[in-house]
Amino acid sequence: MAGGGFCRLPNGTVVVALTLTRPADGTGSCGGTGAGPGAPVRVLVHAANRARALTRLRNLGLRAVYLRGNDRPPTPDEVTAVLHHPDGLLWRAAPRTDPAGSPGLAPQSPRSSPSPQSCQELWHPIRALLGPTGYAGPARPAA
Repeated sequence: MAGGGFCRLPNGTVVVALTLTRPADGTGSCGGTGAGPGAPVRVLVHAANRARALTRLRNLGLRAVYLRGNDRPPTPDEVTAVLHHPDGLLWRAAPRTDPAGSPGLAPQSPRSSPSPQSCQELWHPIRALLGPTGYAGPARPAA
């Protein structure tokens, strides 16, 4: 898993940001996001603590979700976005990295027009990533 981190808010809750691969079985529309199956997406979770944030994602069917280190904590804009969303679970296509490996855009000359990747994609509710039916949970064994 590439890039993940968290920040603790003054009220004691945390915002966890993870870069995951888009599920292949998700049937949500890509809608021009460039986030087809297997593409990296940035997921934000607001929860009481880090363990509960990861549990929320695991309960939705994203099983291989781990937070190792704090190398890419959520930006202030990401924290604002997740705090203003009623579900507290958002995603969007992960920003591309420049050749040097740092996130963001490659340097441009002042006269060049902005590239399409310079536009910020809007945040989507987690339902859009998992598809219209969401995740029903594991099948229960027959008794």
